Amino acid sequence: MISPDLDTLRLFLHVVAASVWVGGQIVLGGLVPRLRAAHPESLKTAANGFARVAWPAFGLTVITGIWNILDVSIADTDSEYQVTLFVHVLLAVATAMFAAVHSLGRGKLALAIGGALGLLTGLGTMFVGLLLRTGA
Repeated sequence: MISPDLDTLRLFLHVVAASVWVGGQIVLGGLVPRLRAAHPESLKTAANGFARVAWPAFGLTVITGIWNILDVSIADTDSEYQVTLFVHVLLAVATAMFAAVHSLGRGKLALAIGGALGLLTGLGTMFVGLLLRTGA
């Protein structure tokens, strides 16, 4: 068996935390219409419960992401890798921004746009992250 190392642990934590963040949004997106129809008062409880898990997971994603970047010798990478890394970081920032709009927004439009764009940029961040790993 291949022995795990610190790089493996860092990547594992990064992927699990990102999966909680993005996967949780997908699951909650599927639950919200049913909750709204059956128990509209439960939406806030579900959202608060998700936030207690999702925001720490996002924080861990940021910490391990910075750790990932610090572990790469940028000078030894080609311009395609550097552009991909920039897009990855840009999408991660956009994800946080849209999630904040969704979390802090009071109107239906802010909730809808923040939620939809937060999920799309989160999915994009994960996809581009995989490009980085396969292109490293």
